Amino acid sequence: MATPSITEIAYRTLQQSRSIAGLAHKEFSTRLMEWVAPDAVPSTETVPEAMFMELRRSLASLEDTDWQEAESGLYPKRQLFDQPWIDWAARYPRLWLDLPSTWMRRQKRNVRDLPDEASETLYPDYYLQNFHHQTDGYLSDHSAELYDLQVDILFNGAADAMRRRVLAPLLRGLRRFEDRPAASLRVLDVATGTGRTLHQIRAALPEATLTGIDLSEAYLRQANRWLNQGRQGLVQLLKGNGEQLPFADGSMQAVTCVFLLHELPAQARQAVLEECYRVLEPGGVLVLADSIQLADSPQFSVAMENFRRAFHEPYYADYIRDDIEARLSQAGFRGITGESHFMARVWSASKGA
Repeated sequence: MATPSITEIAYRTLQQSRSIAGLAHKEFSTRLMEWVAPDAVPSTETVPEAMFMELRRSLASLEDTDWQEAESGLYPKRQLFDQPWIDWAARYPRLWLDLPSTWMRRQKRNVRDLPDEASETLYPDYYLQNFHHQTDGYLSDHSAELYDLQVDILFNGAADAMRRRVLAPLLRGLRRFEDRPAASLRVLDVATGTGRTLHQIRAALPEATLTGIDLSEAYLRQANRWLNQGRQGLVQLLKGNGEQLPFADGSMQAVTCVFLLHELPAQARQAVLEECYRVLEPGGVLVLADSIQLADSPQFSVAMENFRRAFHEPYYADYIRDDIEARLSQAGFRGITGESHFMARVWSASKGA
């Protein structure tokens, strides 16, 4: 076995530190909730020791894949260390200050505690909720500024590694257009949120034209802060609904969508996939990343159930039993593949030429 390089040791040490930090935060915040707001403590199942060990193995496998793909040149190694550490450190105290309001919403089962501008004329009804019990749902700068840090803690520092799993199938799919100039390729990220996935795609495809669309103006503002600074190519950011994409038929060579489907009711889930199919050029590729499901990861069923109980995820129980491959086929996609990485399931599919 080859001796690990200094860069690899640094990456693995960083990931271990992030994992420990995430676990410590969740442990301390849970203990505090049990003391201050015991009525807010969710009723979860005990994680069996065998599952806990399998989770650790799965996380280690994800990190191996992440490192190996960077080592092979699929994306720059700097991506492995590219985190807004200073911003996160400054925002971290706000996570603790935000906890009492989260506990209160959970106690009262109030999932419609939203800003006044949350209008049913502007957003679909299913969107107007406090997903994860988070303050303001997805409809404020406060929510957008804390989101990436919250997700990183939730997944013990593995959130970006899971997002990067879209890059390999994305680049494979785009080989269909390798005879074209790289700058002519158009990649759309649906439900782009704060832009972390687009940030990673840009590192792997620095010349492509990138576009992100999301329903939340606040999250798009945060994405603009992360993405459109310095001298890197500008990313186009638009407000819009994945069920009605404002793009012409066949106008994209690739579409990505990360961590959206589990927050949609079944009908909207299908509509988004059909819209992705419509805007793709024949031969184009769709890459999805979302939560694992019961069919592909039954060994983690307790973790999925606990996630549903601990966080307000009204469509998650349906999602983990849904047949996404059948939905992709119904939308017209072919060449459908799927693979799991830790807590993420990644699908790739193409639009027939």
